Amino acid sequence: MVSSKKKSAKKRKVAKKKAQQVQLRNKPLRRLTEEALAKYFKDLNGHQPSNLYDFVIGEVEAPLLQSVMDYTEGNQTLAADVLGINRATLRKKLKQYKLHS
Repeated sequence: MVSSKKKSAKKRKVAKKKAQQVQLRNKPLRRLTEEALAKYFKDLNGHQPSNLYDFVIGEVEAPLLQSVMDYTEGNQTLAADVLGINRATLRKKLKQYKLHS
């Protein structure tokens, strides 16, 4: 038979793990980006990065556009409004990343 102390300890451990998961899920995008870049620089092992801006924008912009297009159910006018960009710019970027609404 499991003692009540062991049950309480197990419940606390489960609650702590859930709290950590929620904290990770709610981590600001800015912080996640900082962590990803810190890991990227560490993994370079002294090599010089190049075109970092284009690399990061390319990695972030495509899923952003796709997520907004999904959210707006393919409505480019609404998606452009959500993104705060011109509809022509949105169309150009969708073509650039080969994304279809």
